[in-house]
Amino acid sequence: MSLCAATIASAQSLVEIDREVFVERSQQQGGRTQRILAPADTLERGDTVVLMLAWSTPHDRPFTISSRVPRTLAFRASGGDAPQVSVDGGRTWGTLEALRIEGRKATSADVTHVRWDVANPRAARGRGVFTYSAVVR
Repeated sequence: MSLCAATIASAQSLVEIDREVFVERSQQQGGRTQRILAPADTLERGDTVVLMLAWSTPHDRPFTISSRVPRTLAFRASGGDAPQVSVDGGRTWGTLEALRIEGRKATSADVTHVRWDVANPRAARGRGVFTYSAVVR
């Protein structure tokens, strides 16, 4: 099962993306609950997963990375970066708060795609990581 597909939108840009999927687990240690990430070998309904997209490029031009959210997952949030999202297969983009579906406010479970704009000076650094979390439906 492919859980992470990403594309690049940029003129004459060469960007490499490494994708990894982790499952979030809780464990007790010293009387405290700790959250750990483990490689996602198998997933079950209700599991929280973290999808990581590590990018690198030899160029310093701005670009956009977009990732389809698999139908088997319900988007929750992006880690630290404010992405644009789509609820209609990537035709329109915006913040989740601004999007509507058939007159109702869109929810995170409606998200079909997520994308991040990589502008300078971040693009000039040549590498970075975007993450988002989702729940297995």
